[in-house]
Amino acid sequence: MIAAASPVAAQNREISSETVPAPSYSDIVSHVLEAPLVIDATIRSTAEIRGAEAINLAPGYARFYAEADVSALIRGSSAIPPRIGFVTDVPTDSRGRPPRLKRLRVLLFARPVPGRPTMVQLTRLDSFRAWNPSLDTMVRQVARDVVDPSAPPAITGVGNAFHVPGTLPGEGETQIFLMTEIGAPVSLQILRRPGQQPRWAVSLGDIVDDSAGPPAPNTLLWYRLACGLPPELPATSLNSETAANAQTARTDYRFVLTQLGPCTR
Repeated sequence: MIAAASPVAAQNREISSETVPAPSYSDIVSHVLEAPLVIDATIRSTAEIRGAEAINLAPGYARFYAEADVSALIRGSSAIPPRIGFVTDVPTDSRGRPPRLKRLRVLLFARPVPGRPTMVQLTRLDSFRAWNPSLDTMVRQVARDVVDPSAPPAITGVGNAFHVPGTLPGEGETQIFLMTEIGAPVSLQILRRPGQQPRWAVSLGDIVDDSAGPPAPNTLLWYRLACGLPPELPATSLNSETAANAQTARTDYRFVLTQLGPCTR
């Protein structure tokens, strides 16, 4: 009775602050891209699963069957029932106690269960997230971005790259053409001027846009580059370049990666 009367905010703190680290933007994008269903719901009831039914449960986790009332379907191609069931593994605290889940508002990243319309399956171990306003805002924005017809495509590799030296020492331009999941053109341009830090930009389309700039952090285009580019410029991308131009192109590519920052997931 005492647990049932505990404020929802206290439950949120227990599961989010003590046991679950805050997700990064890259985490959320990868979750949304993987999950056919993104659901805003409130836990109605839970039953802990123990013994033989908790096979492959990782140490430091507890397994629950939960039923939740759906508040909103943030992403999904068809309607879902107002109440759903799912199985989730949640981390326990330092004393080995599982968090209180009843009445907890959550965001779920899931897929349908064939033949079981009232059930969903979480896509990952960490696809069960305690709701908070900033996380909700981020998830909804990402869900809109990934279905936008103009959304940047996934990067699958690096095509040709070349560097053209300028007329002055230290001047030149590097262009790097990227391969994408849908074949849409994406390219990087790095411009060098004597005595200045290199400037770089990304272009989406067949025409290289000299006025374009780098992507804003924590946007889908930033994610596609930061999480999709290989750590080094492939040697096959520089087959037609001289040794000096190839080295400059590699340096410019590493500059772009440094400017993007790590893909933290």
